Amino acid sequence: MSVRAFHKLAVVLLLSIAGLLCSRAALAHKPSDAYLFLTVEGPTVHARWDLALRDLSDAQGVDSDENGEVTWAEARAAYPNVAASSFAELRVLSNGAECTRSPESTPAVAQHTDGAYLVLRADFVCPALPTILGVRYGLFFARDPQHRGIVRVDSATATHSFVLSKDDREKSVTLDDPGALRRAFFAMVRAGLSHIAEGYDHLLFLFALLFPAVLVRKEETWEPAPTFRKVLFDVLRVVTAFTVAHSLTLSLAVLGVVRLPSRLVESVIAASVVVAAANNLKPVFKEGRFAVAFVLGLMHGFGFSATLEDLELSHGALVVSLFGFNVGVELGQLAVVLVFLPLAYRLRATRFYRRGVLIFGSAAIVAIALVWLAERAFVVKLLPG
Repeated sequence: MSVRAFHKLAVVLLLSIAGLLCSRAALAHKPSDAYLFLTVEGPTVHARWDLALRDLSDAQGVDSDENGEVTWAEARAAYPNVAASSFAELRVLSNGAECTRSPESTPAVAQHTDGAYLVLRADFVCPALPTILGVRYGLFFARDPQHRGIVRVDSATATHSFVLSKDDREKSVTLDDPGALRRAFFAMVRAGLSHIAEGYDHLLFLFALLFPAVLVRKEETWEPAPTFRKVLFDVLRVVTAFTVAHSLTLSLAVLGVVRLPSRLVESVIAASVVVAAANNLKPVFKEGRFAVAFVLGLMHGFGFSATLEDLELSHGALVVSLFGFNVGVELGQLAVVLVFLPLAYRLRATRFYRRGVLIFGSAAIVAIALVWLAERAFVVKLLPG
C-alpha cells in the first residue's frame, strides 16, 4: 500500500471512530443494570431480582406524579404490574425444560451503589432436579439496548456469575461444575471488555490522553514527535499509570475497604474527562501527564467497581471475578491503543490531525463531558437516551 493510500485509509478510520464515539457518547448515561440472584434448592430455584427504580420510572411509569423521583408509595402501588410485566421477560430452565413460576407479592427496596432498586421475588419449581440451569432474559432491551442483566447462581457446590445483554440473552450453567471459577473468570473478562466498549466516558478519557501522545508541545504550538519509540514510551507510561490507579481503587471498592457515593463518583469521572481534554486545548499539565492520568484514574476505578460490588459474591468468587474483570478492562484499553496509535503517528504531521483530531476532537470531548457533569451532579436530563 502506498503512503498516500495509507493516509487516506487512516483518515477514514479516525473519522469513523470519532463519529461513532460522538454519536454514542452524546447518548451516554449511567449503565442500566438489573441484578438477578438465583439460589438452587432441590428442584426449586429461589429468585431475587433487583430492578433500578430509575429504569422502572422510565420504562413502566412507576413515577406516577412525574416529578423525577420514585417514592416507596409509588413503588409499592406499581409492584403488581411491575412484577407481572418483568417476570414475563424471564424464563428459568432446568435441563432444557421450563420451570413454573410462582411470584411473591411482597415488595421491598434494596440499596445498590447507584441508588434504590425494587426487589422482586419468585420461586421457580422445576420438573426435575436441575443439573444444567438456563436463563432466558429480555427485560428493558427494547427501550435500552445497553441494558445488562447481571446474574449470580448459587448451588450447593458452586457459585456462577455471568452477564446477559441484548445480543446474548440466554445462558446455561452446569451446577456441579469443577471449572466454575475458571468459567466465572472468563465471563468477567468478557464483562470487562464490554464495559470498556460501552463505557463512553472511560473511552473518551482514554482518547483525551492519547491525542497529544504523538505530538510535542513547543512554546505555543504542537509539533510532531520525533520517533515512534518516544511516542510508545510516553503512551505506556500514561496507560500504565491509569491502569495502576483504577486497579487500586477498583480493588479497594469491591473488597469494601473504601466506598464513595455513586453520584459523586460519576460526577468526578465526567469532570476528569473535561480536565484531560481541556488540557489538550490549553496545556496546564505540560509535563508529567502520566501523573495526571494516575490521579484522575483513581476515581475511574470506583466507577468500574459497581458491577462487582452489587453481585454480592463470596470472597473466593469475588477475587477471581475481580481479577477477570480487570483483565478484560486492560485488554479493552490495549485494543484501543493498538488501533489508534499507529494511525495517529502516521498522521501526526498533518493539519488534519493537529487541528481536526487534537483541537476539534478535544473540544468536542469537553462539550460532551460538561453535559455529563451537569446531568450527574444536578440529576437532570439534558440529552435524549
